[in-house]
Amino acid sequence: MTITTKDYLDKPVLKAVDFFCGAGGVSCGFRSAGIAVLGGIDIDPKFETTFEKNNGAKFVNEDVSNLECEKLSELLPIERNDENLIFVGCSPCQYYSNLKSDKTKSKGNRLLLDDFKEFVLYYLPGIVFIENVPGLETKSGSPLHKFKKALKKEGYVFDQNVLNAKYFGVPQNRRRFVLIASRITKDISLPKQVRKKENLVTVKSAIGNYKTFPKIKAGTKDRSSFLHSSSRLSELNLERVKNTPKNGGSRKAWANNERLQLECYKDHDGHHDVYGRLSWDKPAPTITTRFTYTSTGRYSHPEQDRAISLREGATLQSFPLDYYFYSTNKGAIATMIGNAVPPKLAEAIGHSLKEHWNKWQNSKQEHVH
Repeated sequence: MTITTKDYLDKPVLKAVDFFCGAGGVSCGFRSAGIAVLGGIDIDPKFETTFEKNNGAKFVNEDVSNLECEKLSELLPIERNDENLIFVGCSPCQYYSNLKSDKTKSKGNRLLLDDFKEFVLYYLPGIVFIENVPGLETKSGSPLHKFKKALKKEGYVFDQNVLNAKYFGVPQNRRRFVLIASRITKDISLPKQVRKKENLVTVKSAIGNYKTFPKIKAGTKDRSSFLHSSSRLSELNLERVKNTPKNGGSRKAWANNERLQLECYKDHDGHHDVYGRLSWDKPAPTITTRFTYTSTGRYSHPEQDRAISLREGATLQSFPLDYYFYSTNKGAIATMIGNAVPPKLAEAIGHSLKEHWNKWQNSKQEHVH
């Protein structure tokens, strides 16, 4: 069903536009929190089917850097100065990541927040939400400071923090910078992180049920929409996994094995997660776009001799089991999953925004009476 602005005239509804939406992690979480998603915008057409089929909202395949602000209201049912509207801007920003990776490719992404800012200043939605790498707040040259200054000028108030997704029902250790801003009330606050070990969702409780996630071998191709597919392993890598102790073991176990030890680690004692196994009783490490390989991090299954499957990675990102990823390319699906905002983290933020918005709605009604 196409949602039009007219549908909201009878009763105000909190609704969102998801910029840089990818496969729709934020949209999925927001919908669970009872926020209507009007649409998502992304430069990459490979996300379209996944975003639309799972979220029932329109996918706008546009480059935000080249899209004129006024054109957006022709593509999605939005109006300027709508106090019931949230703009979500989780732009790709590896440039400010603390990971030591090649930054030349991501240099072009570093000012996407500036482009998003133009849309915020043009439409002045009631609420704004951005999520990014922790380095966005601390690295020099970050566009965040200009972004906040411009919003302050328009009367927005903020709350910001580095949140760990594991404190919000995500079975994964994932630290992210989150900022929410509002121009409809005098203050706004992020959900609190309850740092209790008993509240954490472990790998075991997420993917340990073998009825849901049947035992498979490395190289299994699941052609159903469940995508319980695991990458092939070379004989040598299979031997490495077999020699890595179950339930949290690391490659240190075969450090003295001439055949298995990697040349690059013979004189280097770092990156202990590489070739490591997940632990059943802890949240997973950060799920990246390369989680399907045993050689890129602690992504080997706790018990089975293989890397985790696409569906297991999506579950550790907190996507529901019936959230389907549409592509024939395994790498493209892994990218959709690894780059997403974990839906459970987005849901927690969505509940906070909704609570804030409901209070504002109630105070408005009290003024009327």
